[in-house]
Amino acid sequence: MDILLKNATYINHETLEIKGADVVVSPGKIDFYAPNTYSNNVGQTIDCTGKLVTHSFVVGHHHAYSALSRGMGAPKKNPENFYEILEYVWWTLDKNLTPEMVEYSGLVTAMACAKAGSTFVIDHHASPYAIKDSLEILAKAFDSVGVSHLLCYEISDRDGEKIAQEGLDETDRYLSSHQGLVGLHASFTLSNDTLTKASELVSKHNSGIHIHVAEDVYDQKHCFETYHKTIGHRLNDFGFLNNSKSILVHCLHLSDSERELIGNSPCWVVQNTDSNLNNNVGYFNSKGLKGNIMLGTDGMHSDMLHSLKSSYFVGQNFDPMSPLQAYQRLRNAHRYINQNGFTGDSPDNLVVLDYDSPTPVTQQNIAGHFAFGINQSHVRDVIANGKLIVNNHKVTTVDEEIILNESKKLAKILWDRMAR
Repeated sequence: MDILLKNATYINHETLEIKGADVVVSPGKIDFYAPNTYSNNVGQTIDCTGKLVTHSFVVGHHHAYSALSRGMGAPKKNPENFYEILEYVWWTLDKNLTPEMVEYSGLVTAMACAKAGSTFVIDHHASPYAIKDSLEILAKAFDSVGVSHLLCYEISDRDGEKIAQEGLDETDRYLSSHQGLVGLHASFTLSNDTLTKASELVSKHNSGIHIHVAEDVYDQKHCFETYHKTIGHRLNDFGFLNNSKSILVHCLHLSDSERELIGNSPCWVVQNTDSNLNNNVGYFNSKGLKGNIMLGTDGMHSDMLHSLKSSYFVGQNFDPMSPLQAYQRLRNAHRYINQNGFTGDSPDNLVVLDYDSPTPVTQQNIAGHFAFGINQSHVRDVIANGKLIVNNHKVTTVDEEIILNESKKLAKILWDRMAR
């Protein structure tokens, strides 16, 4: 049934044009009528007087598998560098995930994304001892909440040839019936043989890769010492960069020639400022990368409005941009989805913002409001693919309380397993 957003202040997310309207949400589309004039029968009416309505958000890079990590104890060894952060924290966590933990990680992540206004998530999953059907489990979890997705499994040689092959097999199986990507961990855990097999899957399923690139200098150093080339050129040798579906995550420690190579290619880069700060690996700089840059969370949280602010404020010292440029990075993910023919981000994905600004909101300054004002607390209602999935800050599609109670139990079990 149609949904009426009555007397809304609608913001076109591309042009930033603002208009007052009754917005009627139908499957796959929205229609506009003069404010307070639409009187046809609809399934639900939401009073949006004084509220901003705009297209919902997209998480450009997420790690749902990390959802049960919040508040966990210190690792067995205090990490002294980025490699040890992976070894003693994230690779310890992902090895101990069970299928049920994967499911609840997906559920709590999807709920958090929805409540922060995101209705589409590009996720990068890892559970090396629970690989089989893990992507299907995640997909069903996201679907139950009502959040669209583009999933992949993080293929890696770090746990041996057998597990690497299981990751390839899971990817092949999932992409046979779902939209998704070929997930790869990072250059320093991927052999040429595995990259060759991954390139075959990309061709077979007309997909792209989703890989961490030069997040830390170790990744770049390993590539040069082992393969006598930089990561960007290594990936290009396998044909991964000449693909508009390919996603390169982080891209902090790039040479000028890599920046030129990536900037002149159709692939995409995802900036994850909060994660970079947390891991102390460096700062993003868009020099030479041109326009195909979108924002992610890297599993740190599920709040894209927070990611916008972080990229803007931290960028003032390392990658200066205007509020409008930061806003455009937030919205570039829609362009990635649409140009590559992925489904789940049609016009009937909307967010209602209860934002009572003390200053005028205009087409000329709305980007400034996103940078300095609008935040997750203002997300009141969320419509995903024509369905109301958040109403007055509450998820409507699943029982939040039951899911969160169960996730707390599973988190304790996971932490105990990690401590053994």
